[in-house]
Amino acid sequence: MTTGVRRRMGVQERREQLIAVALELFSSRSPDEVSIDDIAGAAGISRPLVYHYFPGKHSLYEAAVRVAADELSARFTEPHEGPLGDRLLRVMRRYFDFVSDHGPGFAALLHGGTTVGSARATATIDDVRRAAYEQLLAHLEVSDPGPRLALVIRSWVGLAETTALTWLDGRSIPRAELELQLVHDFLALSAVTAATDEETAELVRRVIAQEPADGPFGELTSRLTELLAR
Repeated sequence: MTTGVRRRMGVQERREQLIAVALELFSSRSPDEVSIDDIAGAAGISRPLVYHYFPGKHSLYEAAVRVAADELSARFTEPHEGPLGDRLLRVMRRYFDFVSDHGPGFAALLHGGTTVGSARATATIDDVRRAAYEQLLAHLEVSDPGPRLALVIRSWVGLAETTALTWLDGRSIPRAELELQLVHDFLALSAVTAATDEETAELVRRVIAQEPADGPFGELTSRLTELLAR
């Protein structure tokens, strides 16, 4: 991303430009591999001017992480209409859109272990996980989950992260297959817990009752029934 011709910008506009440039560079390379000189060159300004707006790479990284985290959190927002399986599938498609577009930056975002990382950046990523958790609770119409159901949801959020990171390392499995698999995984995790937890069992029964036979959950239920009947 280059500006072509330098022009004077207001403080906020320049900060936003530098964040956008950093995000673009972080999407193609790990933040550790991106220097202030790289960012200055892509923005069409001098290195000292970058430092005028951000004290250093750490602060610019934190600002970029905040913007990326807000965008990723927004991917979990979905109208509470229609079968849950279809809703989750739409969310997973948007989630993988972000993963595909931001590649190395997404990996660095989740790892939080880059040399330019910080406790504040790590806390920002935890905000994304919390947003995903709360969005799913809202879709399940559960306000105060018991410990076992809460663990199911948090485990699934973590599984989505791990799956996305693994997919980035070679992209050997078609993305659409993984998106559907993650939707199936949510029902599978819930079903296993439902065997010993009545709260989760009641939730699974309610969700399945609202699912069409040709939906993601209906499809999985049918396949498992056929498998067990053999």
